[in-house]
Amino acid sequence: MRPGSRRPCPSSEEILEDHREPDDQDGWQRSSRRPKLFLELHTYRIKDGRKNEPQNRNGKLSELQLDKNKNCEFAQGSGVLRSLRPNLNADFDFSPSDFFSLRNGNGNYHTGDLTLRYRTVGNGSWAQGDTATIRSNSTSFNALGVATSLSPALPGASQYLNVTRTWSELEGDLTLQFTLSNTQSSAIEIGSLGMPIEFNNIFSTRMPTDTTQKCVLLDPFIGLHAGYVQVTRLTGTGPNLVITPLGNLTKLEAWRFLKEPYNRQLGYQVQTYEGNYEYQVYTQAYAEQEWNATTPWNPPTAVTIQPGQSISVGLRFSVAPSIETIEDTVSAAGLPTAVGLPGYVLPHDLEGKLYLNTSSSVSGITVTPADAIQIQSNGMVQGAWQEYTLQSSGDAFGRVRVDIAYGDGKTMSLHYWVSNPGPDALTSLGSFLTNDQYYTDTSDPFHRAPSVITYDRSVNDYVLQDNRTWIAGLSDEGGAGSFLAAGMKTAVSPDSSEVAKLEDFVNQVVWGYLQLKNGTTRYGVRKSLFFYQPNLVPGYQYSSDFNWTVNPGESWNQQAAYLLNRGYDYVHVSNLYWSLYNAGRTHPGILTQQNYTWYLLQAYETVMGNILDSLYAENLTAQATSFESTMRARQDAWSTQPNPYGSEMAWDSTGQEGVYYWSAYFNDSATADKTLASIRGYMPTIPHCLTLGPNKRGYNGNARRYWDFLYAGKLPRIERQIHHYGSGLNSLPLLENYRSTSDPSFYDLRVGYGGHQGPLSNLDAEGFGSMAFHSYADSLFWDSYSGDYGPNFVGHVLGAAAWLVQHPDFGWVGFGGNVQVSGGSGNGTGVVTMQPRDMVRKRVFVGGDVGVYVTVDAGTVAEVRYDLETGQVSVDIVGESGWDGDLVAVMKVEQSKASTAQIGVVSPELQTGRGGYLVPLPRGGNVTVVLGGS
Repeated sequence: MRPGSRRPCPSSEEILEDHREPDDQDGWQRSSRRPKLFLELHTYRIKDGRKNEPQNRNGKLSELQLDKNKNCEFAQGSGVLRSLRPNLNADFDFSPSDFFSLRNGNGNYHTGDLTLRYRTVGNGSWAQGDTATIRSNSTSFNALGVATSLSPALPGASQYLNVTRTWSELEGDLTLQFTLSNTQSSAIEIGSLGMPIEFNNIFSTRMPTDTTQKCVLLDPFIGLHAGYVQVTRLTGTGPNLVITPLGNLTKLEAWRFLKEPYNRQLGYQVQTYEGNYEYQVYTQAYAEQEWNATTPWNPPTAVTIQPGQSISVGLRFSVAPSIETIEDTVSAAGLPTAVGLPGYVLPHDLEGKLYLNTSSSVSGITVTPADAIQIQSNGMVQGAWQEYTLQSSGDAFGRVRVDIAYGDGKTMSLHYWVSNPGPDALTSLGSFLTNDQYYTDTSDPFHRAPSVITYDRSVNDYVLQDNRTWIAGLSDEGGAGSFLAAGMKTAVSPDSSEVAKLEDFVNQVVWGYLQLKNGTTRYGVRKSLFFYQPNLVPGYQYSSDFNWTVNPGESWNQQAAYLLNRGYDYVHVSNLYWSLYNAGRTHPGILTQQNYTWYLLQAYETVMGNILDSLYAENLTAQATSFESTMRARQDAWSTQPNPYGSEMAWDSTGQEGVYYWSAYFNDSATADKTLASIRGYMPTIPHCLTLGPNKRGYNGNARRYWDFLYAGKLPRIERQIHHYGSGLNSLPLLENYRSTSDPSFYDLRVGYGGHQGPLSNLDAEGFGSMAFHSYADSLFWDSYSGDYGPNFVGHVLGAAAWLVQHPDFGWVGFGGNVQVSGGSGNGTGVVTMQPRDMVRKRVFVGGDVGVYVTVDAGTVAEVRYDLETGQVSVDIVGESGWDGDLVAVMKVEQSKASTAQIGVVSPELQTGRGGYLVPLPRGGNVTVVLGGS
């Protein structure tokens, strides 16, 4: 998906059915339709928490001015939230008020609606209530702090329950409360209770700049009583909104997608409008029915209301001035907060840290499955944080829930993913790709063998046919993803047998079939080798399992498949060439069909950003200069565009990594900073291994994406994807900025590392890499297709590093490494030691005064030591025992703008070359390089 390719967001009527053609833009026009307000609304003004008399009773708006941070409007006839504007930016509306009239029919959900399932105790079947079902039943807003009966909107439930809704104010924040009272003589069980949340994630009909300025994304922390929802602006700047539980009973047990009638003007559950979710307090009824085939994030519960008794649940809406202050805003609302370091993906050999900030004591911690993670309390840190050390069991793998019980009776649930150690996962992935996924039938009429091809884990077989032809055609992300991952594995950990298979693939399939080798279109990359055109492949049996005509534009014929017009396809091929170049350069003799220079020049001719350093290192100055000139022209264009990133999609979380890389390279700080802000807008930090959010395991460091199951998944539907490839790629700018800027943000490091670790969770215990995780509460499983996992793994490998940094409260901590402090306090005295535990173990960053980033292209970094008194940094580099011969690693040393002590190599004496220091590595031997002041 090409950076810089932008177009207006379509209405649902204008959404093209054919597969993402980047050069066909004629159909994407901005709709001229505008909503016409038809509801009579009343105006109320609130000051200092007190209601004045209604103003302008015949007016158009029902407005509440909450002096602390926001003002709001409610719809006459339903009393749902129509508009919520922060005082910090009164021109901005969290709610889609401009589309309210288009979304005010039966079945359209808004904040202020309620859904429930109930039954009399002893009755086996659940009845259902939903205030959005019939909009003509009036439940008007009366006044702030005054309860409104919802009986007209709940005709069935009102025979058993009296349900009221109260909009109110608490310390300047808007609050919403529902009270359910049992009016019968029998006990009533509530098996589901949900509060729909609607804010402006509608991109339909908007121009890209309007989408960025007006729209938001929602990310939940499904953490029970500590759960919350953050509503962040696409600009990545404030103000933002935080939704926290109100009252002792309210807990975020699940986050359920809400189905709605199809909307012709705006669409729903489409690329330009993901849809809405609800904050579920109780979920037992769904667990018994729709969700009975999966394991929910949290144990499902129900509540029983005795005759004459009531329960109340609700939400509080608070404004956070910036994304970085969201956790502070959550804490200010009275919730316990958690910071997991380095995140919530925990390999077996990595020691995790957990910090809890709470006004209530911790009364107990339980782990499910039992003993999957061992947790040890380390006492208080800085008087505010309770510190714990976490170590996963070698027998554990996958989802692990940590429930923290507090003395006030509330519970916080944290969601971890336990994985194999990084190097083991890397080895398993390489083996799976080049054995299980290696297709060798050279009689294939589409010339796809030998190749690393898309795989279906549900049947453990190749994907040789799909009516989305590119998935089976070795191109596009959905078809190229597997060979892309195999190439990146080879780049950092080459294995002779794997390299041999990739060379066969390149020289027998890629060069000549997937990529043209002759004529005026030499180096052009086809969109797919597989196509649907029975008359051109007589005797080939297309599967009847697929409808080959249902999606026009997706089941490509040969002419469409062989087009050369999709820019992102070139990156995948170039990456494969560069990977083989890197393997050959670092491991002499491993290539047998071409030399490493040939592969580098192939990458150059095809185009990939990372090759520029390699071209300069090999003294290919003419090619490097030409490439740099081309990219400068592109970056000059990006610098003039308000939204230079994106793709064929109306909005996307793709392209930011490229725009940031080249903007930083050419010292365009304004564009680079804007790109970083964009990423912060859709990548959250939330205590969840699969964070939902750029599109996220669960929700931590997850980049928002919800449409690529349509284009690369086994289960094709619009659905929030967990750790799709946006996670790995978007982590790169945040991590690079942290190690280079003069003002590093610990928040960026947390989010960036969360996104970086996401691709590790996509790998199963045997090494299969899924394209993404299905987040709907009735699913919660990894997609069976390998699909476009490859770009995700590219981001993971390119960003793989161990980070040693000092936090003002937590002290010296490691991201991707185990840390110890010896011989002093760690605050100016002593030695801080870190053993890298990332997948690659070739890059380390040491913060503090030195701010140094050390990389090697061969061997591994076993340990790094930072002497706080002398300022010296010692790096232990280990040769590869599995490689038959000595290696020479190129070690590069960079310092951030934040460093206050300049350092260089003190010992041993090293020669320089290829842009760094040349470090001889005897087989299985160890070399210690000491860095210090000159």
